[in-house]
Order: sequence, then structure tokens, then C-alpha cells
Amino acid sequence: MTNEMLATDPQERFQDILTSDKYRQRISEMAITGKISLIVDFEDLMATDSALAENVIERPDEYLEHANRAALAQLQIEEPEYAEGIEKVSVQFMNLPVTTPLRQLGSDNIGKLVMVEGIVVRATPARPMVTRAAFKCKRCGEVSYRDQTSPFLRAPFNCDNPVCKRNGPFDFVQEESTFIDSQDIRTQERPENLPPGQLPRWINIKLTEKDLVDVARPGDSVSVVGVVRAAAPVLPRVGKLRVFRLHLDANFIDVLSKEHEAVLTSPEEEKQILELARDPWIHRKVIRSIAPSIYGYEHIKEAVMYLLFGGVPKQFPDIKIRGEMNVLLIGDPGTAKSQLLQYVARIAPRGLYTSGRGTTAAGLTAAVLREKQGGMTLEAGALVLADKGVACIDEMDKMRPEDRVAIHEAMEQHTVSVAKGGIVATLNARTAVLAAGNPTLGRYEPYRTVAENISLPVTLLSRFDLIFVLRDVPEKELDTRMSEHILRLHRTGAVPVEPPVPPDLLRKYISYGRSFKPVLSKEALERLRDFYLEMRSASEAEGTPIAITARQLESMVRLAEARARVAFRKEVLAEDAEAAIAIMNRSLKEVGIDISSHKIDIDIIMTGKPKSLRDKLGIVLSTIVSMEKETGIVEKSALLEKLETEYDLVRGEAERLIGQLVKEGTIYSPKEGHLKKT
Repeated sequence: MTNEMLATDPQERFQDILTSDKYRQRISEMAITGKISLIVDFEDLMATDSALAENVIERPDEYLEHANRAALAQLQIEEPEYAEGIEKVSVQFMNLPVTTPLRQLGSDNIGKLVMVEGIVVRATPARPMVTRAAFKCKRCGEVSYRDQTSPFLRAPFNCDNPVCKRNGPFDFVQEESTFIDSQDIRTQERPENLPPGQLPRWINIKLTEKDLVDVARPGDSVSVVGVVRAAAPVLPRVGKLRVFRLHLDANFIDVLSKEHEAVLTSPEEEKQILELARDPWIHRKVIRSIAPSIYGYEHIKEAVMYLLFGGVPKQFPDIKIRGEMNVLLIGDPGTAKSQLLQYVARIAPRGLYTSGRGTTAAGLTAAVLREKQGGMTLEAGALVLADKGVACIDEMDKMRPEDRVAIHEAMEQHTVSVAKGGIVATLNARTAVLAAGNPTLGRYEPYRTVAENISLPVTLLSRFDLIFVLRDVPEKELDTRMSEHILRLHRTGAVPVEPPVPPDLLRKYISYGRSFKPVLSKEALERLRDFYLEMRSASEAEGTPIAITARQLESMVRLAEARARVAFRKEVLAEDAEAAIAIMNRSLKEVGIDISSHKIDIDIIMTGKPKSLRDKLGIVLSTIVSMEKETGIVEKSALLEKLETEYDLVRGEAERLIGQLVKEGTIYSPKEGHLKKT
């Protein structure tokens, strides 16, 4: 009879599970690492004692206590020396059989153990919280102890000293009390799990275990096991409200995507990945697997492949050089830019998609919010949430200029600095940016420069490693193949060509490849150097535009490293350098060509004006200055005549240049038909 009674004691039943080799080893590890928590796989509990597992889910408060006591008892058996200084071991359950979606949490779940998944959007600093408070009676000096469970600090009703038994007053004794670290985090549904047209739901999670605080940061994907609680908000002078708010008391937190390398791969998949990497045509395969439903655009898919793999970031004592790449696509309407961006956001190990007008500076970088308890907290924005991933920004030209400024720092320095409301912080935003925009006039005008074609500031254009123009030019043969491709897509509802690497495997392949840190070989270094010097020497003669700057040289190094990463190589070979030079050349030819002199002119991207235009503006300005010295005020008609006779500037062009100078505020018109330098 007694044995049966013992067998049904929950503590004994828990202890039976903890005597297995797996948990004895984990308990020994606790003593080595100095932890006071023991992680138990819920599957093991279900396999050995399903009734007990059900009780843990239905009545967690009671059964977690039994589990904690069993773990402490087992620790005293295994590691008696370590167990002496420990009052309590907390058992943490991981991998519950069912994940409860956040939008299905309701009154039925109160008091039950559940597992939820989501993204951490904000976290408070860790703060000490008292669990056992010591109070000293002011009359007799007796110290009484009280366990604290409510949100407010409760003093004893009367003194523990049998002689005194007075009801106060009491002093709180900090030194004798027991504290634990506590933290609140807010978890929100993942965007991909959202039903269409719904706002993401969120829940606050209270962390009160030592080993859980500061485990998850904003931007991390987490799965949280905890007990659902309901608390009534208290209004001053009215009391508690009838509508309660749900929150979770966390029992265990598992950070799902700490790093790219943590994208879990099974041994079979790893074998598949390594086999793929040995394929001599791996680059072609990966390019053909990127957005297979979008027809053509080989060079853009190649650029996207480099962007997904990224170069190697370098850290020197004085400066940091970014490894992530930024690519800009400028294209006519209907050239599948948004589709490509959406695809990249899905395939990147950490990808986010945002679009134009709906994006603010705070939403992209970080917002400073006022807390209810006073004080300020930081809430991470899109670029911080996509740290070590890819941020796809669509309709970049439609963003408000004051919001666009926020991206500058993130693109070059890879940090987001905030100084607001007493918070001065620098957050990491090591994000590759893939941006798309439409030309200013609706279609790309080939006879105007890139800076005139797109309404983005030059400061932003110069931060992109590669800029491509997607032009919609009618061409019979291409249009025939394109229309067949699109119509086949609609007819069959399937991808016409199976991608050589399936999306799931591609994602893991990218994660795996990003762990390689290729180094430039001597041949690759020479190729890059020769190309750079050749382009620079073409610009040495007086009056020729500057073709390339050190920024492009760094970009080519990143491209070459990314290409070596695709093939899992430890060294950047000459062929990688050649490919990087080819794609950089293509980008420069599309956007860096001076329309009038047909030479590559990087200043179009760097300053917005090609050299030929700057020269002409200089001529107009110097003529105005010299004429001013003679007459004091310049007549427009006389100026136009002089420019035409002396410098062969056609009247229409001269008027356009004068208009540009007036617009920039370099010259002004004091009265009709007259000009003067400002």
C-alpha cells in the first residue's frame, strides 16, 4: 500500500525521470556552470509519464513546485557540495507538443502552461525584485520575514515577537531580504504568420528566473513556455477594473534565430549542402534558384546572390569596414522589382520588407517610448530587427526626405544612433539594403543622368555598391519569350522551370556559406588593382571625368568575397575578382556614363552632376563675374550672345544652365532680364 502511495507522489514521479543518464549529466553540468535551473524536454516527460505531463500543463503552479523539489533532491544526491548553498532549483520545460498562436490566447488558457512564438519587440532593463522581504519592528527590534507575491511590497500585519505582537510600524531591511532579477519583454506575432488584414497581436512576458533575464533582445525570434496569468488593471481611487489583461510568467525562453549559423540543419541536409558546394556550376545554380518565376534579369539575380552571401566585415583598431552590400534597382513600372524584393525578404535568413510612404525614420531605426512606470525604453525598428540580414526597402523614392536621412548612417556605418529623451545609444544594424525605386518621370529617360532620373539625394546614391536600371524596352524576340513565360505561369499555376536548389535548402545553404571568411589571393588582388588603376589612369588627363573612387574598389572586394563564399571557398580566386569587375562594370555603364561625353563619370553618382555639366556651369559663372566687373549688372541678352560667340553654347542650353544656377541660388535676378552673382 505504502509503495503505491509513494508511486503516486508527483515529486517521486519527477525524480524517476531525473535519474536517467541524460538528466544526471545535466545536473552535473549545473554544478560546473553555476546555474540554478534545469532544462527538461517535455517529450521525455510525455514518453515516461503522460498523466504527469498532462497535470503539468493543466495545473502548472502546483506541479512546477513538485518538479523543483524533485530536482533539488536529485541535485543533493548528485552534487551534495554544490547543493548546500542553493535553496531552490527551477525546472524549465522546453518543446511543448503544441504551440499556441498568440491570437488564440484567451480566458480558457488562464493558469495553464502554454508555448508561444514571436519576435521580441521591446525589453525593459533588468531590475531587482524582492521575493522574501525582511521587516524590522521599530518597537522591539524583532525581524520578521514575509514572502512577496503581489506587485506591491506588503508589510506584516503584526510583529512575530510573542511579547510585542504590535501591528507596526515596520522598517524594510534590504540587507536581510532576498532579491531576484526581473525583466519584462514584449513579444509580437511574426509578420509571416499574420492572417491578411490583421494587426499583429502582442503579449507582455515577465521573466523572473535568473537564467532567463537578458537572454532575448529586441529583434530575436523566440519561443516562450510560460503560465498564462490575468491581472486586473488598477485605476486610482476607483479600484480594479472588470476587464483583465493577459500576460505570461515565463518558465523557459528559447531564442530561435540567434545567428545565421543557427539555422538548424540535419546531417542529411548538411551532406546535401556540401555536395552542392562541390558542383563547379554552383553559381549558375544559385542564380537560377533565385525567384525562378521572374523571367530573365540574370545580372540582377547575380547581384542579389552576392548581397545574400555578403562580404567579410573587417574590424581594425581605428575603423570598421562593412561586409554587407547595398544594391539599388531603378526601374520602369512593371519590371517585377517589388516581386524580387518580396522574394529576397522571404529567402534571406533574416529578411524584412518595408515600403515607401508607410515607413518612418523611427520605424526604420529605433523609437524611444515613454513607459507607464516613467522612464524611457527603446523599441527596435526594421533595420535593427534585420541585423545580420537583409532589409528590402521598396518605393524608396516615395519616402519623405526627412525619413530617408535615417538610412544614411545604417548603410555606411552599420549602426543606428539614438539621442532622445535622455537615452543615448548606438544599436547595431549590420544590414544589407536592397532598395527599389521608380524614375522621377515615370519612365527612365536614357538621355538624362541617373541623378536626374531618380529623385534620391546624391548622398544616398553614393552609398550603394551596385545600381542597376531595369528598362522596359520593346524588343520582339525577348517580348515573345517573356509573354510565353508569364502566360504559362498563369495557365499551369506552377513554376515553369523547377529551381535547381529548392527555397528551403537555399536558405540553409546561404546560412552555411556565411560562416566562411575568404581571404584575397595574390592573383585576385592583382586583378582588382589593375582594373582600379586602369580606370583611374583614364581620368588623369586634364578635363576628363573621374571614373572610379576607392568606394568602388571596396565594393569590388566585397563582391569577390561573396562569390568565393557561394562556393564555400577559403580563398578569393582570380575568377571571383573577374566576376566582381564584370558586374561593377555593368553597373557603372548603366548609371555612371556621362551622356554628353560618353565616358564613365563616377561623379554622376557622387555629386549628381557629370563633369561636362560642371564645366559648362563654370563657364557661365565666370562669364557673369567678368561682365559684372565692367557693367556692375549683367544683361541676360548680352550674356547669351557672348556665350554663343565665344564658347559655342547654344542659346537653349545656355538658358537652361542659367536657370539651374538661379535655382541653386548661385546667381539671382535683381530686375527683369538682368542677372547678378549672389
